[in-house]
Amino acid sequence: MEKVFYEVNSLDKKCYDKLALTEDILMEHAASSIADFIEDKFEEKVSVLIVAGPGNNGADGIALARLLYKKYDVKLYLPFGAKSQMARIQLQRAELLGVPFVQSITSSDIIVDCLFGSGLNKDLDETSLSIINSLNEQKAYKIACDIPSGVNIKGQINQEAFFADVTVTMGALKVALFLDEAKDYVGKVKVANLGVQRTIYEEETNIYLLDKEDMKLPFRSKKNAHKGSFGHLNVIAGCKKGAGVIAAKAAFGFGTGLVSVVSHEDIDLPYHIMQTHFLSDNCTAIAIGMGLGKYEKDEIKKILEEDIPTVVDADLFYEEVLLDKLQKDVVLTPHPKEFVALLKLCDIANISVKHLQKNRFEYVEKFCKKYPNTVLLLKGANTLIGKADKIYINSFGTAILSKGGSGDVLSGLVASLLAQEYNSLDAAITASLAHAIAANNYKKANYSLIPADLVEEIRRL
Repeated sequence: MEKVFYEVNSLDKKCYDKLALTEDILMEHAASSIADFIEDKFEEKVSVLIVAGPGNNGADGIALARLLYKKYDVKLYLPFGAKSQMARIQLQRAELLGVPFVQSITSSDIIVDCLFGSGLNKDLDETSLSIINSLNEQKAYKIACDIPSGVNIKGQINQEAFFADVTVTMGALKVALFLDEAKDYVGKVKVANLGVQRTIYEEETNIYLLDKEDMKLPFRSKKNAHKGSFGHLNVIAGCKKGAGVIAAKAAFGFGTGLVSVVSHEDIDLPYHIMQTHFLSDNCTAIAIGMGLGKYEKDEIKKILEEDIPTVVDADLFYEEVLLDKLQKDVVLTPHPKEFVALLKLCDIANISVKHLQKNRFEYVEKFCKKYPNTVLLLKGANTLIGKADKIYINSFGTAILSKGGSGDVLSGLVASLLAQEYNSLDAAITASLAHAIAANNYKKANYSLIPADLVEEIRRL
């Protein structure tokens, strides 16, 4: 996993104060990182349009133009001039070298957006909006310097933003790159070296980006084993029984030795899934909430009072009976609408889904601070997993998963690992990664995934 930060100005300052690295040195390395990326990916002489703003993000772009000049067909566009001290210094260097300037957006093979970056702290004016819209209309490979222009430091897009194929962000990863609404704009994310290795540049943080290596699949190494060695999951089926059945099938395919669906009504189940009317005596994990609907509250309360690892989903996020469970070691898997209901239920906030989506990190932190024993898995384009003071980002999310039943599969995966004695945080992280990576591995049309396909892909991991 990689470290992620709300801001990196303090990290830059450390370079100035403690390492005797100047702003100029950091800027040269920033520009060199983008230049290296272009040189690795594109042949010489292709056309490059660099659109540079008046501040230091623009200064990075001007320095980039100087580095690429002659090897590529470089054109530099400064719609607002050069205003910061570093922008003026870089402009003088570019002019002395003879870098060509243009007075408008021209057709190019590559466009590099260096307008505002993470320095954007206000709404865009009409001219800026017009420039960004024009850049988005161009058929070119698009690179954003630090953060796509129009995305603010929180990752919010209040008007419009530059659509990048890749974002080369400076020094370290930033939270703004992983807010859900920024996902379509940032493209692939690469980190620029600013003159020292990231292990030196970075400090401690409480936010981390997950990678594939953080997925610890439940492979079996013990030879002397039987089905009971791998847990017994009980899935509580409600009035929408299909949700519980999907979760049960997913859990069985993810390694649980025994899976039972708990229901007072007979359900048509695969032969390898059992049915019971009450919790099993040897139950090692519980999945509850998916498709629950109307259910006897006293019975739910009794189930939640059991000292058994539990994953909670869907309908229970609206019920007060859940509150006592939040003080214990439990995994919650809400989507945004359910999380908004949960925040209100817990007396943390009364907000809209729209407000939540613009401030996902803030509210995950607030919830986890109030309930430090609980693991929260907030679904989204970038899933956030929080426990106590730590947040983990799963950025492998894909629109392929935007289908009914996908969330039930995820709940089943988490519950499966809980049944197999994973701790709650590891279960949430591994299940979330397996869920998303399996979806990305799906080879058929991206609109066609059904839960059974997803379970099958998970079995191939």
